[in-house]
Parts: sequence; C-alpha cells; structure tokens
Amino acid sequence: MDAREVLSLSKDALMSNKMRSLLTMLGVIIGVASVIMLVAIGAGAKTYIHRELGNLGTNILIVVPGKTSTKGGFHPPSASTVRKLVYDDAVILKKRARHIADAVPIILGSSKVKYLNQSRDNNVVGCTETYFDLRNLSVESGRFLNNSDIESKRKVCILGRTVKRGLFGDKNALGAVVSIGDGKYRVIGVMARKGVTLGIDFDDIVFIPTTTAQELFDTDNLFNITIKVKSAAEIEPAIEETRQILMKRHANKEDFTVMSQDEMLGVMNKVLGVMTAVLAGIAAISLLVGGIGIMNIMLVSVRERTREIGIRKALGAKNRDILIQFLAESVTLSLIGGLGGVLFGGMVSLGFQFFIPYLPMEISWWSVLLAFFFSASVGVFFGVYPARKASLYDPIVALRYE
Repeated sequence: MDAREVLSLSKDALMSNKMRSLLTMLGVIIGVASVIMLVAIGAGAKTYIHRELGNLGTNILIVVPGKTSTKGGFHPPSASTVRKLVYDDAVILKKRARHIADAVPIILGSSKVKYLNQSRDNNVVGCTETYFDLRNLSVESGRFLNNSDIESKRKVCILGRTVKRGLFGDKNALGAVVSIGDGKYRVIGVMARKGVTLGIDFDDIVFIPTTTAQELFDTDNLFNITIKVKSAAEIEPAIEETRQILMKRHANKEDFTVMSQDEMLGVMNKVLGVMTAVLAGIAAISLLVGGIGIMNIMLVSVRERTREIGIRKALGAKNRDILIQFLAESVTLSLIGGLGGVLFGGMVSLGFQFFIPYLPMEISWWSVLLAFFFSASVGVFFGVYPARKASLYDPIVALRYE
C-alpha cells in the first residue's frame, strides 16, 4: 500500500465523522497555540525590558546602600554594616574615578504638593543638574536645574506633565510658587512627556535639587548614586573603581552594592525565562491531553471498524498495512491540529498587539517548530497502541463482529 493510498484512506476515514475529528484536533490546536503565545509573550517582555532600560540611559551603574548579592542567592548584611551613602560619596566618585563621566546623588521621598486649592501627594526626586541628560529626560518648557541651584540650595522645582496638569490645568505653571511639604518652591520647568518606564511614571514626579531635598526630608542618606560610565567597554573597570573609592571612604567596609544594567537585565531575563518555561510547560500539558483524546478516538474508531479490518485482512492486507493505516490517521489528526494551532497562535499573538501595543510579541521560529513537531510526536505516541491493536485482530473474529 503506497503513501498516496494511505493518505486517501486516512482522509476518507476522518471526513466520515467531521465533528468528532474536529473536536479531537481541538486539544492539539489549543496546546500548540498556547505554547506559541506564551513563548512570544516571554520574548516580547524581554525585548520590552531591554528597550525601556535603554530609554533610561546607557552605560549606567547604580550604587545602593547596603551589601546584597546578585549572584548565589540572598546574603543578609551583618548587624555592624553601615548602610549609608552620602552626598560627598557622589562628589568624590565624579572627581576621582577615571572611567566615570558623571555621578548623580539621588534622594527619593514623597510629599504633598499644593498650588492654591489644588493639592496632590507626589514622589519627589532630589537630583543634580546632569540627571536629565543621564536619564534621557527633557524639559518641554522652562529649564532644568543648574549648578547654582544645587550649591545655593534653591527652592526650585520641575514638574512632571501629570503634576502640572493636576495643579494648574491649562494654565502656565512657569514662575508660579507651589508648596512642597512646609516650603515654597518656584516652578522653573515642566517636563516633556516620558510616560511609564518599568513601572515608574516619570510624568508624575517633581524634581528638586539634591541639596534642597536633604533639607526637605531632613536626611543626609541618599536613595542611590546613579553613575554614567564613559563607554560600554569601561563598565567592569568602573565597577571595580567605584568599589575601591567607596570602600576607602567607608572604613574598608563594602556596605554598598554596585549594580550594572547588564546585571539587572540578567536577573530579569532569568526570571522571565523561568516563568516562560513554566507557563509553556503548563500549556504543553494540554497537548498531552489532546494526545489522550486522539488515542481515545482511535480506539473507538478501531472498535467501530472491526468488520472493515476483517474484510481487508481477508482480501490480503497484512498486519503492517493495518498498523500503518490507523497510525496515519492518528498522525494526520495531530499534524492538522498542529498546523491549526500554529496559525491560531500566530494570529492571536499578532492581534495581542492591539490590546497591549507597548509589549512587542515576538514569535520565535524554534517555538513554532518545537510545538509543531511535538504535536506530531503526540500523534505517533498515542496512535501506536490503537493501530497495533487493530493490526493484531484475527480476521475470522473480526468478520464475525457486529
């Protein structure tokens, strides 16, 4: 029996009960589509994180107080560790480090911001004049901070677009005086639209000088020091240089952590990779369920066609011919289901962009091939037993079957 005849008989058998065949393939379709969609979402999330971190500047290091480890699990700091970064740490880094272009001391706090009868609770970021360039931010109107503002501890502020709209509506905010905490601050700029990046809404932030923020929040402690490295090739030397300079200032105690964007991306990619693998594995379970459905239907088909098997054997069909015939039907079901799952998963993934436009959906060729060939393997694996059972029927017993 040649391949063309096998395919023709398989098509006739499956088309004789279209609804049953369709429902049998549905489990495979859903499983294949789920694997493709979940892998596409995971790959898209990685691309999104890479892009968003790039939008916040390149060649960036973050120094945070307290010693933690990004490798080998969690290592709690000792009780004697001094968990503190101060303004002069950033100043010394900028002056002495050869591989560092800039070091910005950051203070982060929250305060009530008020103008006339309008008020709102806002995040307030204390920074220096180079922070906007370092983080790829820009001012739509007015100006950003300058060195004189920092040194004189001036009570000036730059409003995010959302803050400006909430306090002033369509009015011009430049030159107006707003209350931040207990102090009066003059608005010198309004930020250009930036939007939400990695969960941070830069349009809903108020920026003030770091030195002024120290007085506002009554603290010398920095939230972090954001460092701009001169080039990508100098990141590792800059990390070591930062460690050495700060340890000398901190009594040879490494009570701080230096993190690069690559390390942060590595951690995020590892988490996303594990989540994608787990979700894809869960989705693949539906493929196994679909395979069990194929086995079940093929067993029913063998029983229904027992007399047909007996007639074919009486006319000279060998056990091998019967085995190939039923195995071909099983594989055909899984292959058509796999192809339908690939098409359905691809269409849904592309349509997903309309609902979440900022998250790119990246359909990887390996996930399509893996899902498709896995579905074919499911057809072979779960089709062998029913096919073998059919091939071993005694033709005399089969002919007597009603």
